[in-house]
Amino acid sequence: MREVAVVSFAQSRATADAGGVNEVEMLMPVVSEAVAASGIERSKLGFIVSGSSDYLCGVSFSFVTALDAVGAWPPVIESHVEMDGAWALYEAWVKIQTGEVDSALIYGFGKCSQGNVDEVLSRQFDPYFVGPLWADNASVAALQARAMLDSGRISEGDMAEVVRRNHSAAIDNPNAQLSGQPTVDELLAAPYVADPLRAHDCAPVSDGAAAIVIAAGDLARSVCERPAWIGAIDHRVDVHGLGLRDPLECPSARLAAEKATAGNHAFDIAELHAPFSHQELILKDELGLGDDVVINPSGGTLTANPIMAAGLIRIGEAASRVTAGSADRALAHASSGPWLQQNLVCTLESRS
Repeated sequence: MREVAVVSFAQSRATADAGGVNEVEMLMPVVSEAVAASGIERSKLGFIVSGSSDYLCGVSFSFVTALDAVGAWPPVIESHVEMDGAWALYEAWVKIQTGEVDSALIYGFGKCSQGNVDEVLSRQFDPYFVGPLWADNASVAALQARAMLDSGRISEGDMAEVVRRNHSAAIDNPNAQLSGQPTVDELLAAPYVADPLRAHDCAPVSDGAAAIVIAAGDLARSVCERPAWIGAIDHRVDVHGLGLRDPLECPSARLAAEKATAGNHAFDIAELHAPFSHQELILKDELGLGDDVVINPSGGTLTANPIMAAGLIRIGEAASRVTAGSADRALAHASSGPWLQQNLVCTLESRS
């Protein structure tokens, strides 16, 4: 296996509404910052791959337009996944493993404010039984949260504590959309939006973008003083039908973690892509994370959630702490679909 490392990361500030700024204008400064910080000339990047959704953009082949933020002349080798940018990073990692290229630029973006996110996400359900109900994301997640509460595994106080910790951590994150120092009692006093979920239990709707540059072996060492080496990366998917799955379990996350960690759970930090507070508790158990691991030092998805970039941001946030020297080993997680249907786990580490 070729050594591959994250050598740079950039993201925009998550906002509820980016206004008249289009996707290209949102991406340009982020891509430019990531490329400049990588120490690799843009023309020397071997591969470019993006993650986005035409449903969010409201047009077909929106990723083609987004290439204007990168610059497609001279001609570039480019690809796209209709998934979060974390899955685009996986494709780039595979591309480097083939030996065809030594570096890659990965970016993800979503401008969620220009449409109805609930209606868009309702199209991810099966078209025969759940799709016709036009179920919104929070209502479906509330079924899972209720099942967890009724099982006795968690309490509403546990969910509020997750929110409290994430919002407090986000105070130090200039790119977070939400932050603060609420108490658990204050959070529990808030009204429900989909019983037992309150507004703060749900990730906000965010506009934003992120970009990462990865490089192989000696190239990574030459351009970055302390690269964040990808120890392993794996992704899995659970069955589509909600009625075929146990809402209390997430086997795809567990299997991805087993493949990516090989049973070694000695991490300093973990960035988890949990769009709902109770899902962070599920992931902590399924990924085998102990209480000594700092979860979401950035504030996580509950404080900033640009769809199609939020998972890539988890990898970037984890990598940036390894690069900065505040962590030696980190776990990054990305998810997609209802009830954490699809999961990607990436481990990052420093090496002498």
